[in-house]
Amino acid sequence: VQLQASGGGLVQTGGSLRLTCAASGFTLGLYTIGWFRQAPGKAREGVSCVGRSDRSSYYKESVKGRFSISRHNTKNTVYLQMNDLKPEDTAIYYCAASSRGLCPSGASDYNGPSWFYWGQGTEVTVSS
Repeated sequence: VQLQASGGGLVQTGGSLRLTCAASGFTLGLYTIGWFRQAPGKAREGVSCVGRSDRSSYYKESVKGRFSISRHNTKNTVYLQMNDLKPEDTAIYYCAASSRGLCPSGASDYNGPSWFYWGQGTEVTVSS
């Protein structure tokens, strides 16, 4: 039972990537799904979230207008479309699930123990 992130790579500043979060062993549609990232030497942070019923979402302030999250429950998948990438977006990106019905609105809520089914992340490198 886990979530697997994929789709990372090396892009230039201003480029785009689409990350995929695929669920195995459980029904993704029953959970709120978050995207997180951890840059070298920094703490993990919440980047985006889509609520269980797709009625709520969250974006970290620095990615608003550039990133877009979507879920496709029939495919047991959540996507994170990342446009206009910047060097500061360089990190390993992870996805995780929460039993909350809605996405938390506070950044600190993405640091708590309510997130689970972590899998291996996918590395995103943005060159300047």
